Amino acid sequence: MILIAKPMVGDEEKKAVLDVLDSGMLAQGKKVKEFEEKFAEYIGAKYAVATSSGTTALHLALLASGVKSGDEVITTPFTFISTATPILFCNAKPVFADINPGTFNIDPEKIEKMVTSKTKVVLPVHLYGQSCEMDRIMEIADKHNLIVIEDACQAHGAEYKGKKVGGIGDAGCFSFYPTKNMTTGEGGMVTTTDEELAEEIRMLRDHGQKERYNYVMVGYNFRMTDIAAAVGIEQLKKLDKFNEKRRGNAGFLSEQLNGVVEIPYLLHGVRHVFHQYTIKIEKREMLKENLKKDGIGFGIYYPKPLHFYEPLKSYVNNDLKNAENVCEKVLSLPVHPGLSEANLERIVCSVKKFV
Repeated sequence: MILIAKPMVGDEEKKAVLDVLDSGMLAQGKKVKEFEEKFAEYIGAKYAVATSSGTTALHLALLASGVKSGDEVITTPFTFISTATPILFCNAKPVFADINPGTFNIDPEKIEKMVTSKTKVVLPVHLYGQSCEMDRIMEIADKHNLIVIEDACQAHGAEYKGKKVGGIGDAGCFSFYPTKNMTTGEGGMVTTTDEELAEEIRMLRDHGQKERYNYVMVGYNFRMTDIAAAVGIEQLKKLDKFNEKRRGNAGFLSEQLNGVVEIPYLLHGVRHVFHQYTIKIEKREMLKENLKKDGIGFGIYYPKPLHFYEPLKSYVNNDLKNAENVCEKVLSLPVHPGLSEANLERIVCSVKKFV
């Protein structure tokens, strides 16, 4: 069976975890601080604040940016639900702007149409590992005095015109779930160049403490452990190598499948890191059955846009047709660094045989 995703964890991560366990210092500590510093340097941000997940990273970034009841946050309906639920956690309103059906990312021109006097934040998602059109998004944000929080949970190491995503907007949020381009098991990170924002997030993740037992706000327990951070430090060392393998695998798939199915569209000036390799195909259900028979994993990311689900149905608008159409055609093929040449050839043969 060729898996759709495979965490790449080696002896270095295992040793790092054992060293933390032997130290007796397991909760947030020196390893978390080291991981934050190295991740911030990698992204090109001044600060990074580790959290317990990508979801909590988004939640804290929104809270620290002052998002509250009555505010609106513009985002995409074509993403995982944890892009939108942190907006609801802040008692704010998610406003969905449609996507570019080629890149799968939010369409900047649709963003501007959704701006109102209540809009506080634009929350673009760098879906599948490809950056959004950040120049245009930042231009719109500057014009309307909006905050930009990048959801880079699928885009570790991705770049837009030479800048790493997560270091372009006011803040960037990352997830280290096991299937991501790098992992800590569970975990997240907020990156920013804003010192006050970083400090507020640090307090919010740790019970609202400015220093020990000095509670200055209502906070949460959204901390990362030193165990997770130790894994993250070792994974970060390997991230560029992992990403190059993903890009190489994607290049092979695109070369072989171009003209057979609709292959991923690459935006000019973008370095795609292929968290997922996502094709579009009309007869998706039939291809799924064929892949199952051939022992090849696949994923449907995502089968429905967010405004089709009960918690978000009330936030629908009439201009989300691209997202709705794309959801019926997308299928992701394995692209992870653990694939062999033989695996890639099997994937290509299975798709070509079906078509």
